[in-house]
Amino acid sequence: MTNLTLYYTPGTCAQAVRIALEEAGAPYELVRVDFAAAQQRTPEYLAINPKGRVPALATPHGTLTETPALLAYVAQSFPAARLAPADAHGFARLQEFHSYLASTVHIAHAHRPRASRWAEEPEAQAAIQRKVPQNMTECFNLIESHYLGDGPWVMGEQYTVADGYLFTIGTWLKSDGVDIAQFPKVLAHTQRMLQRPAVQRALA
Repeated sequence: MTNLTLYYTPGTCAQAVRIALEEAGAPYELVRVDFAAAQQRTPEYLAINPKGRVPALATPHGTLTETPALLAYVAQSFPAARLAPADAHGFARLQEFHSYLASTVHIAHAHRPRASRWAEEPEAQAAIQRKVPQNMTECFNLIESHYLGDGPWVMGEQYTVADGYLFTIGTWLKSDGVDIAQFPKVLAHTQRMLQRPAVQRALA
């Protein structure tokens, strides 16, 4: 019986949550939110997520929003899948990485497609957008040097929900004018992710 519903839009960080659900073997339904038709601004969707964004995950206990929260919920709801470290320090490191992706990397990317959030004037928006390749490069240089070690995954030998999150944001680099090949560890991580059946199902 399905008791989870993921509200998503292709190409957004909702993909990370979909990957997590697939990895967990969770029963869930998908509801696509059509951004092109401004469906995220309709009263019906705003009743689900007043922020007017995706992802949102309807659970038996209520609806959750924000990607890091949804990933933690999936990992802790399906512990047998081992999608998060079991120890306090490891889980905090996972949350540290998720917080960096959400609060810094995602925002750096958003300045390109959503420049109007930060400036009204066209010339100001253009200036904001010109900084995106530099800022995203700096973000991924940090991920490459600080967060990806010798193990195959973000948390080392253990695959976690952080991997789907990094993979998802990494797919935005090309549209931001950044060549992922300059980050060998990130590129290798992406290639490993594409080989996982759960990721293939989520992308299908």
